[in-house]
Amino acid sequence: MIKSEPSATDALITVLSVLLSLFVLSEVNYPFLTPQSQLAVFGGLGLVLVYLNSGKHGPLDALGAVGVAVSFGFVLIQNESTFESLYIDGRALGERAGQEAPFDYLIGLVALLVVLEATRRTIGNTLPILALVFIAYAAWGPHVPGWLFPHRGYGWDRIVSQTILQSQGVFGIAMRVMLTYVFLFVLFGSVLEKTGATDFIIAFATRLFKSKQGAPAKVAVISSGLMGSLSGSAVANTATTGTFTIPLMRSAGFKPEQAAGIEAAASSGGALVPPIMGAGAYMMLEIVDPPVTYLQIITAAIIPAILYYASLLLIVHLEGADKKDSQKVIPDVELSRPAGYLFATAFASLILLLFIGFTPFRSVSLSLLIVVIQAALHPTTRIGPADLVAITRKTANAGVTLIAAAGCVGIVIGVVTLTGIGSRLPGVLVPLAQSNLALALILLMVSTIILGMGLPSAVCYLLMATLVGPILGDLGIVPLAAHLFIFYFGMMSMVTPPVALAAYTASAIAQAGIMQSGLAAFRYALVGFALPYCFVLNPELLLLSPDGNPPSILAIISAVTFTALGIIPLAGAVTGRLNRPLTWVGRCFLFVASLLLLFARNSPSTIPAAALGGILTIGVIYLSRRPAA
Repeated sequence: MIKSEPSATDALITVLSVLLSLFVLSEVNYPFLTPQSQLAVFGGLGLVLVYLNSGKHGPLDALGAVGVAVSFGFVLIQNESTFESLYIDGRALGERAGQEAPFDYLIGLVALLVVLEATRRTIGNTLPILALVFIAYAAWGPHVPGWLFPHRGYGWDRIVSQTILQSQGVFGIAMRVMLTYVFLFVLFGSVLEKTGATDFIIAFATRLFKSKQGAPAKVAVISSGLMGSLSGSAVANTATTGTFTIPLMRSAGFKPEQAAGIEAAASSGGALVPPIMGAGAYMMLEIVDPPVTYLQIITAAIIPAILYYASLLLIVHLEGADKKDSQKVIPDVELSRPAGYLFATAFASLILLLFIGFTPFRSVSLSLLIVVIQAALHPTTRIGPADLVAITRKTANAGVTLIAAAGCVGIVIGVVTLTGIGSRLPGVLVPLAQSNLALALILLMVSTIILGMGLPSAVCYLLMATLVGPILGDLGIVPLAAHLFIFYFGMMSMVTPPVALAAYTASAIAQAGIMQSGLAAFRYALVGFALPYCFVLNPELLLLSPDGNPPSILAIISAVTFTALGIIPLAGAVTGRLNRPLTWVGRCFLFVASLLLLFARNSPSTIPAAALGGILTIGVIYLSRRPAA
């Protein structure tokens, strides 16, 4: 078979992918451009790749790529002193804020259109439609109903200036987080995958659970959790590990919708797992007020992540109780020691560098260098020039989706800042929280899940933090707990029907019904819906006291004990069995018991409720042991 030569477009995609990775590595560690120019180059390279990667290469694709190059290049030129002779009116773009020239607005409108279209191409219609709704709100503010916070309205010139030309929109915090943190960790994950370190994760989980009850499902839980921490994408994680784990679960006797639901629930929780946590941790660095460190964020996330995956492991253990020979379907796998050492080195070096005080972007850059050097020491992990090119292409392919989404989110953020809705919304929620915190949290949960349908979870968190961030510190709870609350529900939107994207991806692999898979994933991930309330009620689960300071060891032990005990009846209620199958009445009692235990606070007043939960659980276990009459 004759191998076809790569097309000119394919060669251009390769060149731009390499340039994008090199630019991020150099500019993040040794910046030489102004902040807005950095984002113009980063966003411009990413969005051009969106249009070139369409596969059609038609006139509209070329027009979109040219539109990106012209509009983002204009922002670069109008902000860099090197091009001072080309400044309009002899002033940099930032210096003529509110006094832009007509040509500025024309270029800004082009940028607005190409960002919206690039986002539509990469993640669908939801986010672009939301951005258009916000733009319409900015333009026709005086005509909206009173409950939608009317305002005086703004002309198209002001909207374009706010969302595109200045630093509070497309070239604002969302794009900066992608440049400074997220893209580097996507590159980090691509390097580990190329060296075989990520294959080691699946092989390790397979060897660990080979002889255990429900072995294939446990492999799915552990491997998806570790892989998801690297990728941060529930859908990509499901597609990657699910191709291995879902057929294993099906051959072991799990129903198709069960296999799909387990994989989706495990993959969706991956971004909750330190130290990488997808992109959410890095966004919190920029948003949480008062500011927190990266180590504080990942430390706070440790216990909830352990509890989430402990719950999943217990659930799949119970689900596998009637599949006695499930471990026999696990194939024999060889553990690559070089890949295993590489994986351990990558995480150990990253944690060590963070611990001794390096910034996240410097830590991951140095860890990348360590990994590449170590990989070169063994032929099975060695990365050659062709591999490096493949890594940059894979990184760019994954990263451009987030770049486009960040640009579109920037449009929403610009409108929120312009119209002041971000400061008016608190006027509704804060009084509600003061009178009924539970109702305010439920409202936040529902809003986050609805907003997260069809959006990457990190993007959902960023939007919610933008809209309600100013009030999170006024709810009477620890600010970091409030931010993790909305971050968790952004993740849970991936397994919440009717738009459970991770579950639907798994259903395609399992050849199961879409809605059945979505409902199964929702059921298995129920603990993920409870944990945010648990750590809001008991911030000791985040290793924080109610006033935000370090808690006592006794308080931590108490909070973890109540929550861990609550997981047991919840698993029984979800699966319908503990030591043996349960009746629906028994499952209902266990569900009530789990709520009493999970939501118990570190307070003497809740001890009777927690004790009742324990009594109900023990009672159901005892009655289920008795033979039927």
